[in-house]
Amino acid sequence: MSNSTEIIIRLERTLSGFKEARTARYNYLISTNTDFLKTYLYLRKQIDINIQKLKKLTATNNQQKKQVLLLDKKISYQLNIFGEEIDTNRENPINSTDKFALDNYIDKQIQAIEDREKELLLEQKLKSQFNFKKAVAAFLIAGLINLGLLTQLYYLLKDYIVRLKKTEIALRQSENRLRAIIDAGPESIKLIHEDGTLLEINTSGIKMMEVEDADILIGKSVYTAVTPEYQKAYRLMHESVCQGNKETLEFETIGFKGTRRWMETYAVPLPTENNNGFLHLAITRDITQRKASEQKLQQQAALLDVVSNAILVKDIQNRILYWNKGAENIYGWQASEVYGKKSSELLHKEHSSVEDDALLTVINSGKWQGELYQVTKEGKDIIVKSRWTLLRDDKGQPKSILAENTEITKKRQLETQLLRSQRLESIGTLAGGIAHDLNNVLAPILMSVQLLERKLYDPQHLRLLKTLENNTQRGASLIKQLLSFARGIEGKRTLIQVKYLITEIEQIIRETFPKSIKLNLNIPSNLNYVCGDTTQLHQVLMNLVVNARDAMQNGGKLEISAANILIDEYYAQTNIYAKIGAYIVITVADTGVGMHPEIQERIFEPFFTTKEVGKGTGLGLSTALGIVKNHGGFVNIYSELNKGTIVKIYLPVQPSHETNVSCCDEPEDLNGNGEVILVVDDEPAIRKITKSSLEAYHYRVLTASNGIEAIEIYAQYQQNINLILLDMMMPEMDGETTIRMLKKINSQVKIVAISGLVMNYNTDSQLNLNVKAFMSKPCTAKELLHTIAKVNREFR
Repeated sequence: MSNSTEIIIRLERTLSGFKEARTARYNYLISTNTDFLKTYLYLRKQIDINIQKLKKLTATNNQQKKQVLLLDKKISYQLNIFGEEIDTNRENPINSTDKFALDNYIDKQIQAIEDREKELLLEQKLKSQFNFKKAVAAFLIAGLINLGLLTQLYYLLKDYIVRLKKTEIALRQSENRLRAIIDAGPESIKLIHEDGTLLEINTSGIKMMEVEDADILIGKSVYTAVTPEYQKAYRLMHESVCQGNKETLEFETIGFKGTRRWMETYAVPLPTENNNGFLHLAITRDITQRKASEQKLQQQAALLDVVSNAILVKDIQNRILYWNKGAENIYGWQASEVYGKKSSELLHKEHSSVEDDALLTVINSGKWQGELYQVTKEGKDIIVKSRWTLLRDDKGQPKSILAENTEITKKRQLETQLLRSQRLESIGTLAGGIAHDLNNVLAPILMSVQLLERKLYDPQHLRLLKTLENNTQRGASLIKQLLSFARGIEGKRTLIQVKYLITEIEQIIRETFPKSIKLNLNIPSNLNYVCGDTTQLHQVLMNLVVNARDAMQNGGKLEISAANILIDEYYAQTNIYAKIGAYIVITVADTGVGMHPEIQERIFEPFFTTKEVGKGTGLGLSTALGIVKNHGGFVNIYSELNKGTIVKIYLPVQPSHETNVSCCDEPEDLNGNGEVILVVDDEPAIRKITKSSLEAYHYRVLTASNGIEAIEIYAQYQQNINLILLDMMMPEMDGETTIRMLKKINSQVKIVAISGLVMNYNTDSQLNLNVKAFMSKPCTAKELLHTIAKVNREFR
C-alpha cells in the first residue's frame, strides 16, 4: 500500500513538474528572461529525479515497469523538443498540433498509470479493511476471554499516545528554540543546494539581503547576490563544498536595495538524506567595517611608505610589529625579515644602555627623543635621531611604541668636519698672530746682520754674524712652516705631472728607507695635470711617506697610488672642503700601527705629535694640510689601530695648459739713484733698519708709523715719492684700506706690500689693489733691494 502511495505521489510530481517546465519554456521564449530558463532547467532535473524514482518503485512489476519506461521515453522526447526550441529560440519549432497531441498523450499515460495504482490501492485498502475487521473480531473474542488483558492494553496504548504527544511537543519546542537561536545570531546562515539554489536562510541573512520575506530568496540562485567580479571564486568554493570540503572566502554582495557589503563565509558540507551528495551550509558575516578599517590602514601604510624616515612600531619587549619602506631603505632589512625580532638585537652590535634608558623614559613620560648609534644589515655604523611615542590600549596600559628614526650620519660627519675646520682655523689664527710678531722680531735682526757684514771685515766677527744670520734664517723657516698651515703659502706655480713627482719620491724611498718596508706603486699613465708648486707638493709627499715609515718600525707595506676621479654633488655634500669637478687623488697607505680616533681628530694641529720628544716638531702634517688647501685641494685620513693608515690627497685638475711661472734674473746693480722710498710699518725697529739698509744703497727714505700718516706724507710729497714699501698688518688703518686711499690720490702709485704673514694674493688681487709686488717678513736686504729694482724696472 505504501509503495502505491509513493508511486502516485511521484506521478503527480512528475506531471506537475512537466506542466510547470512547459510553462517556463513558453515564458522564456516570449520574454528571454533567464530566470524562466533557470526555472525550466531546475524543473527538468526534478522530473528526471522523479522518473528515476518511479523506475525503482516499479522494478518488481513488469507491467508497471513498461508503462514507466514508455512514459520516460515520451517525456524525454518532449523535453528534448523544448530544449531545441530554447537553443534555437524559434517561435514555432514544430507543429503545435503534434505538440498538443504529445502532451495529451503524456497526460493520459500518467493518468492511466495513476488510475491503475489507485485501483491497486483500493484493493489493498479493502483487503486491509477486511483484515482489520477480522482482527477486531478476533480481538473482541480475545477481549471477552480476557477483559483484564484488554484493559491493560488500553492503558498502555493511552500512555504511549501521551508520551508520543509530549515528544512531539518537546521536539517542536526544540526546533523553535533552535530556529530562534539561528535567527538571533548576527551571521547569515544559508542552506544551499548543490545546483546553487537557496533552500533556507535565517533572519540575519534576510536583513543583509535587504528583503522583507525569505520567500523572495528561497528557490532562487544564490549567485544573484554576489558581485560579478567574485562570482567565479564563489562558484569554485561552492563546488568544492559540495564535494565534501570546508572552505572560507571573502567576497562582495549587493543587496536588493543596492547596498554593497563585504562578506566572509565559512562553508561546511552537509550530507543529503540519501547520502549521495552534499548540501552547502554557509555561515556568513558582514565584514564591511573591518574591510574599511583595513583599507584605511593600507592607505596610512602607503603614506608611511612614502616617508623617507624609518617608522617602526615595536611592543614593550622591543619586538618589531611594523616596518615601513623608509626603514628598509635606511637599514637594508626587508619587513618580512624583521617582524617579531627584537630591535635591540637587530640594530645594535652590542647592548645599548641608551636604548634601555629610552624605554624607561617613554614608559614613564609617554615620549622620548635623542640620538642612537645603530648598525645596518651590512654592518655599517649609522647615527639616527629617534623620536619615540608610547601607544596605550583601551585600558590605558602601555601597548606598543611608535619610533621615527631620521638618519643623520652625514650631518654629524659634516658637523665634525666643520668643528675640526673651525678648531684648525682658530689654531691657525693664533699661530698666524704669533708668527707675525716673531717675523717682526726677526726682520730687523736679519737686515741688521747684513748691514753689519758691509762694515765689518774681521773674519771672526763675520763668522759670528754668519752664525747669527743662519739661525735667524732657521727661525724664519720654522715660522714660515707654521704660517703655511695658518694661511697657506704662495709659490711659483706650473703644470705638474704627478707621476714624475711620485717617481722622485720612489727613488728616495728605495735609497733611504729600511729594506723591511716593501714599496708598491700604482700610477696610471693617463694622469691629468695639476697646477702647483713642485717643491711644496714634494714636501707634502715626503711628510706622508716619512710618517708611514715611522709607523712601521718592524717593517710592512707602503703603497703609493694615484688616479683621476670626478667628485659629484653627492660626495661634495659629505665633505665641506670638496667641490664638484675633476680631481687627482694621491693615496699613501701603510700597514703600520694606525691611530686611535681621538688622535685622528688632532693630527693636523701644529705642534701636535705622537713621536717621542726630539723626534718631531708636529708641523709636518699641519704644513701639508696648509699646502694642499692652498692648492685648492683637501685631505682625508682613514686609520685603524694595528691595521694601518690611508691618507688621500685630492688636488684639482688644471683645466688648461697655461702656466703661471714668474721668474726673472736678479739685476747686477742693486744701488739706487736717490729715489725716494716711503717705508710704512708700525714696528719702529723695522722702520729704522729698513731705512738704514735702503740709505746704504743710495735711496732716500721717508717713514710712516701707520696708514693715516702714510696718506698724509704721500699727499704732501707724491711728486717726489718713487715707491711705497707698505706693511699690510697695521693698527688703526690696515694695508688694504691704505692702498685704496693712496690709489684715490694717485691711481698709478707703485706699492710693494710686505707682511709678517704669508701672502696669497693672486694677480687679480694685485691689480685691484694696485700692488706691484708682495714680500714676506723676514726678508734680507738683498731680497728687498732686488724687489724694488724689479718694480722700478718694470713699472717706469
